[in-house]
Amino acid sequence: MIIIIRADAQAEKRAELTDWVRGLGLDVHLSEGADTTVMGLVGDTSRVDIDILKALDIVKDVLRVSEPYKKANRKFHPADSVVGAGGCLAGGGKFALIAGPCSVESEAQIVSVAKKVKAAGAGLLRGGAYKPRSSPYAFQGLKEEGLRLLLLAKKETGLPVVSEITAVTQLPLFGGVDIIQVGARNMQNFELLKELGRTDKPILLKRGLSSTLEELLMSAEYIMAGGNERIILCERGIRTFEPATRNTLDISAVPWLKERTHLPVIVDPSHASGISRLVPPLSLAAAAAGADGLIIEVHEDPARALCDGPQCIKPDELLELVAKLDTVLTLTGKARA
Repeated sequence: MIIIIRADAQAEKRAELTDWVRGLGLDVHLSEGADTTVMGLVGDTSRVDIDILKALDIVKDVLRVSEPYKKANRKFHPADSVVGAGGCLAGGGKFALIAGPCSVESEAQIVSVAKKVKAAGAGLLRGGAYKPRSSPYAFQGLKEEGLRLLLLAKKETGLPVVSEITAVTQLPLFGGVDIIQVGARNMQNFELLKELGRTDKPILLKRGLSSTLEELLMSAEYIMAGGNERIILCERGIRTFEPATRNTLDISAVPWLKERTHLPVIVDPSHASGISRLVPPLSLAAAAAGADGLIIEVHEDPARALCDGPQCIKPDELLELVAKLDTVLTLTGKARA
Protein backbone atom coordinates (compact mmCIF):
# COMPACT_ATOMS: atom_id res chain seq x y z
CA MET A 1 0.00 0.00 0.00
CA ILE A 2 1.18 3.54 -0.70
CA ILE A 3 -0.08 6.80 0.76
CA ILE A 4 0.48 9.90 -1.36
CA ILE A 5 0.99 12.90 0.93
CA ARG A 6 0.10 16.40 -0.26
CA ALA A 7 2.98 18.79 -0.91
CA ASP A 8 1.67 21.34 1.59
CA ALA A 9 1.26 18.79 4.41
CA GLN A 10 2.50 20.01 7.77
CA ALA A 11 5.55 18.15 9.04
CA GLU A 12 3.89 17.56 12.42
CA LYS A 13 0.83 15.88 10.86
CA ARG A 14 3.00 13.80 8.58
CA ALA A 15 5.03 12.60 11.58
CA GLU A 16 1.82 11.71 13.42
CA LEU A 17 0.63 9.63 10.46
CA THR A 18 4.00 7.87 10.26
CA ASP A 19 3.90 7.01 13.97
CA TRP A 20 0.33 5.72 13.65
CA VAL A 21 1.23 3.46 10.73
CA ARG A 22 4.27 2.10 12.55
CA GLY A 23 2.04 1.48 15.54
CA LEU A 24 0.16 -1.02 13.38
CA GLY A 25 3.38 -3.02 13.01
CA LEU A 26 4.16 -1.81 9.49
CA ASP A 27 7.43 -0.56 8.06
CA VAL A 28 7.32 2.87 6.44
CA HIS A 29 9.32 3.71 3.32
CA LEU A 30 9.38 7.45 2.53
CA SER A 31 10.17 8.84 -0.92
CA GLU A 32 10.40 12.62 -1.12
CA GLY A 33 9.37 14.22 -4.43
CA ALA A 34 9.14 17.77 -5.74
CA ASP A 35 5.34 17.88 -5.47
CA THR A 36 4.39 14.98 -3.21
CA THR A 37 5.77 12.52 -0.71
CA VAL A 38 5.09 8.83 -1.23
CA MET A 39 4.75 6.80 1.96
CA GLY A 40 5.10 3.10 1.23
CA LEU A 41 3.67 0.66 3.78
CA VAL A 42 5.38 -2.72 3.98
CA GLY A 43 3.81 -5.60 5.88
CA ASP A 44 0.28 -6.88 6.51
CA THR A 45 -1.80 -3.89 5.40
CA SER A 46 -5.14 -5.71 5.75
CA ARG A 47 -5.67 -3.93 9.07
CA VAL A 48 -5.36 -0.48 7.49
CA ASP A 49 -8.67 1.25 6.74
CA ILE A 50 -8.22 3.05 3.42
CA ASP A 51 -11.30 5.24 3.96
CA ILE A 52 -9.88 6.62 7.20
CA LEU A 53 -6.61 7.46 5.47
CA LYS A 54 -8.34 9.15 2.52
CA ALA A 55 -10.30 11.33 4.92
CA LEU A 56 -7.11 12.90 6.31
CA ASP A 57 -6.48 16.39 4.94
CA ILE A 58 -2.77 15.70 4.32
CA VAL A 59 -3.50 12.61 2.19
CA LYS A 60 -3.91 13.05 -1.56
CA ASP A 61 -4.59 9.39 -2.39
CA VAL A 62 -4.15 5.82 -1.15
CA LEU A 63 -3.35 2.92 -3.46
CA ARG A 64 -2.86 -0.78 -2.92
CA VAL A 65 0.22 -2.31 -4.54
CA SER A 66 -0.59 -5.71 -6.00
CA GLU A 67 2.97 -6.65 -6.93
CA PRO A 68 4.79 -8.78 -4.32
CA TYR A 69 7.93 -6.63 -4.54
CA LYS A 70 7.37 -3.46 -2.50
CA LYS A 71 10.61 -1.61 -1.78
CA ALA A 72 11.90 -2.28 -5.29
CA ASN A 73 8.64 -1.01 -6.77
CA ARG A 74 8.64 2.30 -8.65
CA LYS A 75 5.25 3.07 -7.10
CA PHE A 76 7.03 3.28 -3.73
CA HIS A 77 9.90 5.32 -5.11
CA PRO A 78 8.90 7.20 -8.32
CA ALA A 79 12.32 8.79 -8.89
CA ASP A 80 15.25 6.76 -10.22
CA SER A 81 17.68 5.50 -7.63
CA VAL A 82 21.33 6.25 -8.37
CA VAL A 83 23.81 3.59 -7.27
CA GLY A 84 27.53 3.21 -7.77
CA ALA A 85 30.95 3.74 -6.27
CA GLY A 86 33.88 6.10 -6.60
CA GLY A 87 31.98 8.57 -8.73
CA CYS A 88 30.91 5.97 -11.29
CA LEU A 89 27.14 5.88 -10.96
CA ALA A 90 24.23 4.08 -12.61
CA GLY A 91 20.70 5.51 -12.76
CA GLY A 92 19.19 8.97 -12.94
CA GLY A 93 20.79 9.70 -16.32
CA LYS A 94 24.19 8.31 -15.28
CA PHE A 95 25.60 5.42 -17.31
CA ALA A 96 28.15 3.12 -15.66
CA LEU A 97 30.72 1.30 -17.75
CA ILE A 98 32.23 -1.68 -15.93
CA ALA A 99 35.01 -3.58 -17.68
CA GLY A 100 37.76 -6.06 -16.95
CA PRO A 101 38.67 -9.75 -17.21
CA CYS A 102 36.36 -12.60 -16.33
CA SER A 103 38.90 -13.76 -13.76
CA VAL A 104 41.99 -12.39 -12.09
CA GLU A 105 44.90 -14.49 -13.37
CA SER A 106 48.04 -12.69 -12.20
CA GLU A 107 49.26 -9.33 -10.92
CA ALA A 108 50.65 -8.32 -14.30
CA GLN A 109 47.43 -9.29 -16.09
CA ILE A 110 44.95 -7.49 -13.84
CA VAL A 111 47.02 -4.31 -13.46
CA SER A 112 47.63 -4.06 -17.20
CA VAL A 113 43.99 -4.62 -18.13
CA ALA A 114 42.87 -2.17 -15.44
CA LYS A 115 45.04 0.58 -16.89
CA LYS A 116 43.76 -0.08 -20.41
CA VAL A 117 40.05 -0.22 -19.60
CA LYS A 118 40.40 3.01 -17.63
CA ALA A 119 42.09 4.65 -20.62
CA ALA A 120 39.24 3.39 -22.81
CA GLY A 121 36.64 5.06 -20.59
CA ALA A 122 35.56 2.47 -18.02
CA GLY A 123 34.67 3.84 -14.60
CA LEU A 124 34.71 0.52 -12.71
CA LEU A 125 36.98 -2.52 -12.89
CA ARG A 126 35.48 -6.00 -12.82
CA GLY A 127 37.48 -9.11 -12.00
CA GLY A 128 36.52 -12.51 -10.65
CA ALA A 129 38.40 -14.00 -7.72
CA TYR A 130 35.83 -16.71 -6.95
CA LYS A 131 34.56 -18.41 -10.10
CA PRO A 132 31.52 -20.71 -9.93
CA ARG A 133 32.00 -23.03 -12.92
CA SER A 134 29.83 -25.73 -14.44
CA SER A 135 32.74 -28.17 -14.36
CA PRO A 136 34.54 -28.95 -11.08
CA TYR A 137 37.73 -29.34 -13.14
CA ALA A 138 37.63 -25.83 -14.65
CA PHE A 139 39.62 -22.91 -13.24
CA GLN A 140 37.88 -21.84 -10.03
CA GLY A 141 39.66 -18.52 -9.55
CA LEU A 142 42.54 -17.41 -7.33
CA LYS A 143 40.10 -16.80 -4.49
CA GLU A 144 41.56 -14.67 -1.65
CA GLU A 145 44.76 -14.07 -3.61
CA GLY A 146 42.62 -12.90 -6.53
CA LEU A 147 40.92 -10.33 -4.32
CA ARG A 148 44.31 -9.10 -3.14
CA LEU A 149 45.48 -8.62 -6.72
CA LEU A 150 42.23 -6.92 -7.68
CA LEU A 151 42.68 -4.42 -4.87
CA LEU A 152 46.27 -3.88 -6.00
CA ALA A 153 44.94 -2.93 -9.44
CA LYS A 154 42.48 -0.60 -7.72
CA LYS A 155 45.38 1.09 -5.93
CA GLU A 156 47.38 1.38 -9.17
CA THR A 157 44.54 2.90 -11.23
CA GLY A 158 42.09 4.43 -8.79
CA LEU A 159 39.25 2.42 -10.34
CA PRO A 160 36.60 1.11 -7.92
CA VAL A 161 36.24 -2.66 -8.22
CA VAL A 162 33.41 -5.14 -8.73
CA SER A 163 33.83 -8.81 -7.83
CA GLU A 164 31.54 -11.78 -7.37
CA ILE A 165 30.79 -13.40 -4.04
CA THR A 166 29.71 -17.05 -4.03
CA ALA A 167 29.19 -17.83 -0.33
CA VAL A 168 28.26 -16.05 2.89
CA THR A 169 31.54 -17.14 4.48
CA GLN A 170 33.49 -15.01 1.97
CA LEU A 171 31.86 -11.75 3.04
CA PRO A 172 34.62 -10.69 5.52
CA LEU A 173 37.13 -10.84 2.63
CA PHE A 174 35.17 -8.30 0.54
CA GLY A 175 35.91 -5.27 2.71
CA GLY A 176 37.92 -3.53 -0.01
CA VAL A 177 35.57 -4.43 -2.85
CA ASP A 178 33.41 -1.46 -3.84
CA ILE A 179 30.47 -3.34 -5.40
CA ILE A 180 29.68 -6.95 -4.56
CA GLN A 181 28.34 -8.97 -7.46
CA VAL A 182 25.81 -11.76 -7.00
CA GLY A 183 26.06 -14.06 -10.00
CA ALA A 184 23.23 -15.71 -11.90
CA ARG A 185 23.66 -19.01 -10.06
CA ASN A 186 23.23 -17.28 -6.68
CA MET A 187 20.33 -15.01 -7.56
CA GLN A 188 18.06 -17.12 -5.37
CA ASN A 189 20.59 -17.96 -2.68
CA PHE A 190 18.30 -16.35 -0.14
CA GLU A 191 20.56 -16.78 2.88
CA LEU A 192 23.31 -14.94 0.99
CA LEU A 193 20.87 -12.22 -0.08
CA LYS A 194 19.70 -11.74 3.51
CA GLU A 195 23.29 -11.33 4.69
CA LEU A 196 24.03 -8.82 1.93
CA GLY A 197 20.96 -6.91 3.08
CA ARG A 198 22.80 -6.21 6.32
CA THR A 199 25.80 -4.67 4.56
CA ASP A 200 26.17 -1.09 3.37
CA LYS A 201 27.88 -1.96 0.07
CA PRO A 202 26.24 -1.64 -3.35
CA ILE A 203 25.13 -4.99 -4.76
CA LEU A 204 25.15 -5.91 -8.45
CA LEU A 205 22.44 -8.55 -8.77
CA LYS A 206 22.41 -10.67 -11.92
CA ARG A 207 19.33 -12.34 -13.31
CA GLY A 208 19.29 -16.12 -13.04
CA LEU A 209 19.70 -18.24 -16.16
CA SER A 210 16.04 -19.33 -16.11
CA SER A 211 14.52 -16.72 -13.83
CA THR A 212 11.58 -14.44 -14.56
CA LEU A 213 11.89 -10.69 -14.17
CA GLU A 214 9.54 -10.77 -11.19
CA GLU A 215 11.79 -13.36 -9.53
CA LEU A 216 14.75 -11.02 -10.11
CA LEU A 217 12.87 -8.19 -8.41
CA MET A 218 11.89 -10.47 -5.52
CA SER A 219 15.57 -11.34 -5.03
CA ALA A 220 16.31 -7.62 -4.90
CA GLU A 221 13.51 -7.32 -2.37
CA TYR A 222 15.28 -9.84 -0.11
CA ILE A 223 18.33 -7.56 0.03
CA MET A 224 16.26 -4.40 0.46
CA ALA A 225 14.17 -5.96 3.22
CA GLY A 226 17.39 -6.30 5.21
CA GLY A 227 18.07 -2.59 4.95
CA ASN A 228 20.41 -2.34 1.95
CA GLU A 229 18.70 -0.50 -0.91
CA ARG A 230 21.84 0.11 -3.00
CA ILE A 231 21.17 -2.45 -5.72
CA ILE A 232 22.00 -2.55 -9.43
CA LEU A 233 20.03 -5.08 -11.47
CA CYS A 234 21.77 -6.88 -14.34
CA GLU A 235 20.21 -8.56 -17.38
CA ARG A 236 22.83 -11.10 -18.51
CA GLY A 237 20.90 -13.29 -20.91
CA ILE A 238 18.64 -16.25 -20.21
CA ARG A 239 18.67 -19.88 -21.28
CA THR A 240 16.38 -20.57 -24.26
CA PHE A 241 16.07 -23.19 -27.00
CA GLU A 242 18.39 -21.15 -29.27
CA PRO A 243 21.92 -22.66 -29.44
CA ALA A 244 23.48 -20.00 -31.70
CA THR A 245 24.60 -17.96 -28.69
CA ARG A 246 25.60 -18.90 -25.16
CA ASN A 247 22.40 -17.33 -23.81
CA THR A 248 19.64 -15.15 -25.28
CA LEU A 249 19.84 -11.47 -24.36
CA ASP A 250 16.38 -10.39 -23.22
CA ILE A 251 16.60 -6.79 -24.39
CA SER A 252 12.93 -6.26 -23.51
CA ALA A 253 13.89 -6.77 -19.88
CA VAL A 254 15.50 -3.33 -19.80
CA PRO A 255 12.40 -1.17 -20.54
CA TRP A 256 10.16 -3.57 -18.60
CA LEU A 257 12.29 -3.26 -15.48
CA LYS A 258 12.69 0.51 -15.93
CA GLU A 259 8.90 0.83 -15.88
CA ARG A 260 8.43 -1.19 -12.71
CA THR A 261 11.42 -0.45 -10.52
CA HIS A 262 13.44 2.59 -9.52
CA LEU A 263 16.61 0.50 -9.31
CA PRO A 264 19.25 1.00 -12.03
CA VAL A 265 19.39 -1.67 -14.73
CA ILE A 266 22.58 -2.65 -16.56
CA VAL A 267 23.33 -5.29 -19.21
CA ASP A 268 26.06 -7.92 -19.54
CA PRO A 269 26.51 -8.51 -23.30
CA SER A 270 29.49 -10.82 -22.74
CA HIS A 271 27.61 -13.59 -20.92
CA ALA A 272 24.49 -12.95 -22.95
CA SER A 273 26.16 -13.86 -26.23
CA GLY A 274 29.33 -15.77 -25.36
CA ILE A 275 30.76 -14.44 -28.64
CA SER A 276 33.13 -11.47 -28.59
CA ARG A 277 32.10 -10.03 -31.96
CA LEU A 278 28.51 -9.74 -30.75
CA VAL A 279 29.44 -7.75 -27.64
CA PRO A 280 29.66 -4.30 -29.35
CA PRO A 281 26.27 -4.44 -31.16
CA LEU A 282 24.52 -5.85 -28.09
CA SER A 283 26.09 -3.12 -25.96
CA LEU A 284 24.74 -0.43 -28.27
CA ALA A 285 21.32 -2.10 -28.32
CA ALA A 286 21.27 -2.13 -24.50
CA ALA A 287 22.11 1.57 -24.35
CA ALA A 288 19.42 2.37 -26.92
CA ALA A 289 16.87 0.37 -24.90
CA GLY A 290 17.52 2.58 -21.86
CA ALA A 291 20.05 0.60 -19.84
CA ASP A 292 21.93 2.44 -17.08
CA GLY A 293 25.22 0.71 -17.75
CA LEU A 294 27.19 -2.22 -19.12
CA ILE A 295 29.48 -4.83 -17.60
CA ILE A 296 31.88 -6.11 -20.25
CA GLU A 297 34.62 -8.74 -20.15
CA VAL A 298 37.95 -7.46 -21.49
CA HIS A 299 41.17 -9.46 -21.88
CA GLU A 300 44.42 -8.61 -23.65
CA ASP A 301 44.84 -12.14 -25.00
CA PRO A 302 41.41 -13.83 -25.07
CA ALA A 303 42.78 -16.99 -26.69
CA ARG A 304 44.85 -17.64 -23.55
CA ALA A 305 42.30 -16.52 -20.97
CA LEU A 306 41.74 -19.01 -18.16
CA CYS A 307 38.00 -18.29 -18.19
CA ASP A 308 35.46 -17.32 -20.89
CA GLY A 309 38.00 -16.22 -23.50
CA PRO A 310 35.59 -16.49 -26.47
CA GLN A 311 33.35 -13.74 -25.07
CA CYS A 312 36.11 -11.28 -24.12
CA ILE A 313 36.88 -8.26 -26.26
CA LYS A 314 40.30 -6.61 -26.37
CA PRO A 315 41.08 -3.17 -24.88
CA ASP A 316 41.30 -1.52 -28.32
CA GLU A 317 37.86 -2.93 -29.18
CA LEU A 318 36.51 -1.42 -25.97
CA LEU A 319 37.93 1.95 -26.99
CA GLU A 320 36.16 1.73 -30.37
CA LEU A 321 32.92 0.70 -28.68
CA VAL A 322 32.99 3.62 -26.24
CA ALA A 323 33.11 6.14 -29.09
CA LYS A 324 29.94 4.65 -30.60
CA LEU A 325 28.36 4.22 -27.19
CA ASP A 326 28.66 7.92 -26.37
CA THR A 327 26.74 8.76 -29.56
CA VAL A 328 23.87 6.48 -28.55
CA LEU A 329 23.86 7.79 -24.99
CA THR A 330 23.51 11.36 -26.27
CA LEU A 331 20.31 10.32 -28.07
CA THR A 332 18.90 8.71 -24.91
CA GLY A 333 19.77 11.64 -22.63
CA LYS A 334 22.33 9.72 -20.60
CA ALA A 335 26.05 10.25 -20.08
CA ARG A 336 28.87 8.00 -18.93
CA ALA A 337 29.57 8.55 -15.25
